[in-house]
Amino acid sequence: MSELFDCSDFKATNLVDLLRHRASYQPEERAFTFLHRGETEAGCLSYGDLDRRARAIAAQLQRFAIAGDRVLLLYPPGLEFIAAFFGCLYAAAIAVPAYLPRPRRPLSRARAIVADAQATVVLSTGAVQAKLAQQLVIAPELAGLHWLATDQLPDSLEALASVWEAPAIASDSLAFLQYTSGSTGTPKGVIISHANLLHNQCRIQHAFGQGSHTIGVGWLPLFHDMGLIGKVIQPVYLGIPCTLMSPIDFLQRPIRWLRAISHYRATTSGAPNFAYDLCVRKITAEQRQELDLSSWEVAFNSAEPIRAETLDRFAAAFEPCGFRREAFYPCYGLAETTLFATGGDSAVAPIVCTVEAAALSQNRVVPVVQPAAIGENHSLETATPETAMFEPDSPETRTLVSCGFAWLGDTAIVVDPVSRRVCEAGQVGEIWLAGPSVARGYWNRPQETQHYFQAVLAETSQGPFLRTGDLGFVQDGQVFVTGRLKDVMIIKGQNHYPQDVEQTVAQCHPAFRLEGSAAFVVDARGEERLVVLQEVERSAIATLDGTAALDAIAEAVMIHHDLPLYAALLLKPGSLPKTSSGKIQRHHCRSQFLDEAWIAIAASGPYPQSK
Repeated sequence: MSELFDCSDFKATNLVDLLRHRASYQPEERAFTFLHRGETEAGCLSYGDLDRRARAIAAQLQRFAIAGDRVLLLYPPGLEFIAAFFGCLYAAAIAVPAYLPRPRRPLSRARAIVADAQATVVLSTGAVQAKLAQQLVIAPELAGLHWLATDQLPDSLEALASVWEAPAIASDSLAFLQYTSGSTGTPKGVIISHANLLHNQCRIQHAFGQGSHTIGVGWLPLFHDMGLIGKVIQPVYLGIPCTLMSPIDFLQRPIRWLRAISHYRATTSGAPNFAYDLCVRKITAEQRQELDLSSWEVAFNSAEPIRAETLDRFAAAFEPCGFRREAFYPCYGLAETTLFATGGDSAVAPIVCTVEAAALSQNRVVPVVQPAAIGENHSLETATPETAMFEPDSPETRTLVSCGFAWLGDTAIVVDPVSRRVCEAGQVGEIWLAGPSVARGYWNRPQETQHYFQAVLAETSQGPFLRTGDLGFVQDGQVFVTGRLKDVMIIKGQNHYPQDVEQTVAQCHPAFRLEGSAAFVVDARGEERLVVLQEVERSAIATLDGTAALDAIAEAVMIHHDLPLYAALLLKPGSLPKTSSGKIQRHHCRSQFLDEAWIAIAASGPYPQSK
């Protein structure tokens, strides 16, 4: 029997029924607006429009695909992606959102996803297909798929939509695959069902305090879970309007984001931590005077480490514009839990806890300041963006921001990852989660699914739990995330696997040792930045052009991973510390970098040059 989810005014069993309901009862109400260059309206979709386009796309898909086929979505930011995603749902096809490769850039990630998902169809636009034509010549696994340009459907959408045949969709039917890898290695597809999505939407609605009054604005990538689930599906779930813009338009001029919030009187919008810092740095005092942020009720912050000093600087900068620091909503989530996992009370300012850094490095929690709401024991009246309440952590302390608690009967516990026993108070462990939002597992990866999605506690055999790979602790009912057990690097809200970057670097110059690379991130002025260490073949050291080799690293990392390089060091062979099984000890590498202990052949970035 299909489970029913209360969407404020309608009980749905799947997203197709939900959107059909919206189209029936509010067909003329605006669903989505997209801003050209983040400033002027380039197009909009009402709920009736979205339903009609979704049925038309689904009708086309039903001509050459069957229910359950995987369909790759390759779109630039815009409304076409939204229509295509729902078109897949309407055809009972499995949508596979993917990052759109740039022209003349490698198609490595798209090819890996196609191979893993065994996709048979690509939905895109005519312009994208034309731009990728040259690259497709050397990517037969992509070129050989059935391509459909959804912006070139027949003029009579209503006639095409009318031949759509509604498929049988249950709440446990598979909706889409969310691929987790942030770069070009072997990405994993998280299996997300309609039930996962609807339960997670219900959690977000309750945690954020959202309803028919909510108005959304966002710039997050729509192929990513936070953009797709938070800024596409949540508006449809609530039946509200949402205004969107391209991530590039935000990054080029951050004022565009806050102008849109001000203009459309948005109540909910958010981003990773770096975006708030970017606004403080790039938006001038003169530009702030034109903003009215008093409507902003929920400013969620997630997807990368949340910093107390960032929240403080942003509040100090934009309180004169009507922003309330209580609007900040730190939360924690991951693709494996559909999106949202934990979050606090949206009516209460964020909770922080300052602990001893030395103890934390040993997985112990020794508070220096007991958890308190930001601003509770400090005044922002005289604070400015340049004089934040929370200065960057000293070597002795670390200030952590709470990510709240699990909602609607879900479970979040902290477990010793080795013994699989629940951690005692004051102990750091791996965060384990359970509840209806936890996905089924990884597509075609039974062993990894069993390890990560079917964990049980050693003493009680209670489970199954999702092993998140993230470290943290619980204090006074609040979840604090302290780091990552797994080696994923999060830079500007995107996940990047170090082994993928290392492979790219090792292969970008003939003088480099193939198994002699290490990649990690360091905190540089409140941002996670990439550092690479690379061993050089002994026979090549004497004739090596260090500057050219370092330039090759920077270029390769940018081309293959879209990442700027903070620093790179070239080392003698055998320099990198490894385990007995030959694995690079990245944490040790990072510590030596911070201690300036490496003796480099050549170096770029803020690292002392060798004498």
